Amino acid sequence: MKLSIKRALVSTAITAAFAAPMAANATNGMNLEGYGPIATGMGGASMAYDNGTAAVMNNPATLGLMEDGDGRFDAALGMLGPDVTATGASAADSDGTMYWMPALGYAVREGNLTYGIGVFSQGGMGTDYDTDTWPAMGEAQEVRSEVGVGRLILPVAFNVNDQLTLAGSADLVWAGMDLRMSMPCSSLGGMVTGATDAFTAFACDAPNGFPGGGTDIAQLDFSDDSRFTGAAKGYGLAGKLGIHYQANDVLAVGATFHSRTYMSDLDAGVNFWGNGGILMTGDITVKNFQWPSTFALGVSVTPSDKVQLAMDVKRIRWSETMKNFEMTFSNAGGSMDFAMPMNWEDQTVVSLGGSFAVSDAVTLRAGYNKGTNPVPNSTLNYLFPATPENHVTLGLGYVLEDDSEINVSYARALMQTDTSGSGVKIDHAQNNFQFMYSAKF
Repeated sequence: MKLSIKRALVSTAITAAFAAPMAANATNGMNLEGYGPIATGMGGASMAYDNGTAAVMNNPATLGLMEDGDGRFDAALGMLGPDVTATGASAADSDGTMYWMPALGYAVREGNLTYGIGVFSQGGMGTDYDTDTWPAMGEAQEVRSEVGVGRLILPVAFNVNDQLTLAGSADLVWAGMDLRMSMPCSSLGGMVTGATDAFTAFACDAPNGFPGGGTDIAQLDFSDDSRFTGAAKGYGLAGKLGIHYQANDVLAVGATFHSRTYMSDLDAGVNFWGNGGILMTGDITVKNFQWPSTFALGVSVTPSDKVQLAMDVKRIRWSETMKNFEMTFSNAGGSMDFAMPMNWEDQTVVSLGGSFAVSDAVTLRAGYNKGTNPVPNSTLNYLFPATPENHVTLGLGYVLEDDSEINVSYARALMQTDTSGSGVKIDHAQNNFQFMYSAKF
């Protein structure tokens, strides 16, 4: 019976992994402030204690904290609610206010070995401004951005002894991206870094720029108008390493390294709009879009059966992957290369959290998450406002029966205000929720 349950849960996880859409909005840069409601309720701290199968996104070594012979299946749903206003000529509110993120995880420990499978949203960012707002610049379509990255993760943890656990994972990574961006045609021309054939002398008012010429505003458009998928898609690999050490009954430490991703370029069909119609069509390639490497170290202190305290410090190396946003447009007439400077800085994130067991059934959690803003004001764009720095979190765990429980979390990203190099003021806050049902066997 137990074996058949395991097989059924693994089959469900694999099927859902490839069906589940992945989209999110920025919190710690483009990362979520926490993975799984147990960790998120504690400010995202997760390196040194058991936080369920979200360990595959946090520190896979904590999977080894399961008891020998035990298994666990987690099904989660997250909702990110960003509140973004970009004030240029006037105030423009983003309509991208709700992004759903499913997640699944399965793990079982047999002897000193723990293994499983998980599918989680890594993160992303996105906005959506209506046609009557200034970012649309009078064009007939709204402007929007959406980046979503997800992972199918295969973890393995090995308990060297009663104190030390080593772990690693192989990650299949996929990314989706939408972009519909209006700008003065001269600004678009200024992004061109190279061109061939008919586009060698790109100009807005010339036939070898946009056929028909004379347009003042141009709109770059590759978008499938869905908040769950992206028109441009790419796939690749990454990996993680983790370690957990239980020093004594009170103190534990954990650390992890997440590699940068190695994904293919993202490809989609694209239109250039202007003067109320399509000026050019072709294909767009988003070049070398990758997720950065991450180092993290954490501690957990459990002074009693009822109280647990945790702290993590994380370093996310955005500078290695977010220097420039590069694209190539091509059609029968030739090709053009575009580059949008990003120049993101490496980010330090500190997560603090605590939990208190009110009873055998109820656990309360609270935390604080502080991340430095990786986006320089000089390159800040109202389509990519990955700026929140401060998060306050709450969580609740409730045991339904001996073999099942639910966990929920709420995170408030406090209002962050920044002004871009072009003088656009961007206000960004969030209300984020996660819910998870867990079955143990």
